[in-house]
Amino acid sequence: QVQLVESGGGLVQAGGSLRLSCAASGSISSIGSMAWYRQAPGKQREYVALIGSSGTTNYAASVKGRFTISRDNAKNTVYLPMNSLPPQDTAVYYCTTVINRGAYWGQGTHVPVSS
Repeated sequence: QVQLVESGGGLVQAGGSLRLSCAASGSISSIGSMAWYRQAPGKQREYVALIGSSGTTNYAASVKGRFTISRDNAKNTVYLPMNSLPPQDTAVYYCTTVINRGAYWGQGTHVPVSS
């Protein structure tokens, strides 16, 4: 059974920083693109950032310049360092990864940003 587990979330003061991690485990034959999404209270889930298997990155306009997505293929892990967090970044952050040519989602990690 393939599993994705996010970690690193927690309460942070406005203007502060956190680094999220998402580790994949289980029966993994291949891992392709890895991405982060988030869902703020009362809102729909939205795209945050993506990193392709080749290392190419892409960001939503709302986080560009503040967030950085990276991956460690040896650890089957994707990271999301987040800087200069405003209260508007408060959300549950989810990772999603193409594993064995199918999409999998983690359970989410909550990032509350206090004002």
